[in-house]
Amino acid sequence: MSKLRILHLVGSAHNDFYCNLSRLYAQDSLRAIADPSLYDFQIAYITPDLLWRFPPSLSSEDIAVTKPIPLFEAIEFLTMQNIDLVLPQMFCIPGMTHYRALLDLLKIPYIGNTPDIMAITAHKARAKAIVAAAGVKVPLGELLRPGDVPTIRSPAVVKPASSDNSLGVSLVKDATEYETALKTAFEYAEEVIVEEYIELGREVRCGIIVKDGELVGLPLEEYLVEPHEKPIRNYADKLQQGDDGNLYLTAKDNIKAWIVNTHDPMTQKVQEVAKKCHQALGCRHYSLFDFRIDPNGEPWFLEAGLYCSFAPKSVISSMAKAAGISLNELLITAINETLGNKKAL
Repeated sequence: MSKLRILHLVGSAHNDFYCNLSRLYAQDSLRAIADPSLYDFQIAYITPDLLWRFPPSLSSEDIAVTKPIPLFEAIEFLTMQNIDLVLPQMFCIPGMTHYRALLDLLKIPYIGNTPDIMAITAHKARAKAIVAAAGVKVPLGELLRPGDVPTIRSPAVVKPASSDNSLGVSLVKDATEYETALKTAFEYAEEVIVEEYIELGREVRCGIIVKDGELVGLPLEEYLVEPHEKPIRNYADKLQQGDDGNLYLTAKDNIKAWIVNTHDPMTQKVQEVAKKCHQALGCRHYSLFDFRIDPNGEPWFLEAGLYCSFAPKSVISSMAKAAGISLNELLITAINETLGNKKAL
């Protein structure tokens, strides 16, 4: 059996933050799933100047000495590489949409969801509307543009319509706080969502993987929130920047986040709702959803985050490990779903 040639699509065409975030996950992924008997890895690294590099590794040194080339040269190079499939590692909106669409155009298969699905879920209001139409509970909310006045009564959550990692998110406890909260949110997006605050409860994330065409619910990940001291999660709960300028994950310490015992009565309930979301949005291969669980034990959809970098610290990887699914098995399952009978492992 010949080895699979897998291209890791890394970086960001948007800004340095997303470029560094992508490299953080991709480096872990490359280390963790390296198996020279199965895979031949290549790297495409894209920077905010829209230039491409094909370095031998993601070390700063290798990136620095690799010649940057424009898109048309990158396409010419890619079409000569006999790539079997691509593992997208880009988290900015262009990376989730334009670059996946380019792969479709070049007829190169890739793991993960299609650009149209990524575009929908990157816009929180649109994702909410679709899952609500499928019968999933969502917080009452409204979509605002600059100059609009919110009508949702406080307490309310204000957040950019298209930003991740809790950037620009605020809890408004009193109507006098709206002005500051909206100003902050609009720094990250042209549209802002204001939605009713769902009382805690708990906050969990649920992953779904597709295996042999069937949806499989993974163990839940729960996050540290508390009604009075910490009613919502913020950016610092997820990422931090070290003195070296690199990003580090903070929600993987079993203090801010932990895997829920599968015997917990909420597990099956949330998994069933997550499967509804997966089907309503038209997801493939895998999906990931955040839910707020109210004091009555009812899960409310917050947002979708359709990422899996196949790094050990990636959320779906952590959930799969808790279910007894190794990282290699998780990757092979995704490869088989992507390629079907074409060149499955």
